[in-house]
Amino acid sequence: MKDTPVVAAEVNGADERRDYRPGYEVVAERILEFIAESRLLPGDRIPTEKDLALQLGTSRGVVRDAVKILSALGRVRVHKGRGLFVADEDGMLITSRWAGFFRPVDLDHVLMLFEFRGVQETVAAKLAATRATPAELRTIEVAMQQCRHGYVHGEVDVFNQADDDFHAAVAAASHNPFLGSAVREARQLQRQSSAIVHDTIGEGTAAAVEEHETIYRAIRDGRPDEAAAATAVHLDRTLEDYRREIQRRLFG
Repeated sequence: MKDTPVVAAEVNGADERRDYRPGYEVVAERILEFIAESRLLPGDRIPTEKDLALQLGTSRGVVRDAVKILSALGRVRVHKGRGLFVADEDGMLITSRWAGFFRPVDLDHVLMLFEFRGVQETVAAKLAATRATPAELRTIEVAMQQCRHGYVHGEVDVFNQADDDFHAAVAAASHNPFLGSAVREARQLQRQSSAIVHDTIGEGTAAAVEEHETIYRAIRDGRPDEAAAATAVHLDRTLEDYRREIQRRLFG
């Protein structure tokens, strides 16, 4: 079958940690890599299953199975009659549990949210350091580079999108969809606070860029404890930025 060489190439090449991986898993990784390298954003259209099969040199059936996996993980969306798209957060069952509870200007709530993020994201980073595939590492790296680009060129929207992409990519690399969902929920809540504080490029942004790189390198090099520690440092520093800015805006 056409997909057999794809599996063999991956097994003997980039990912030597596994003796065998089914074709749909390899193809799912390649689709994620395509999304990262093409810099597709949430809502952007992905080539059809037929076109992906041709590009990846595999069967349409294997691509279909890969798409099912990515859809279940929340990475792509399938619209019947319209095609495949990079997943956005519309329609996901996110924050419904906390939307009526969270008060974005309440410092205690912001603190609790960051405590929650700390629990989820340090574990996600630690797992990612032992589980991330080459394609997932590339996705994290691209997001990290886009964060730096946004900072260097003063493009706030670019930085903010890449920041979301970075944290989502680390969570996805944990291979735990429950963690991925929790990270998305917490970051959606955080955006409500983000709309209150100054949305500018500053010292906090510069620190975040360097912290992202430290997290990425620890994950890439397979150092789980360092990845978790670097994530904790990043979240603690970000919380302090929020605390200072909210206090300044609300209390002068």
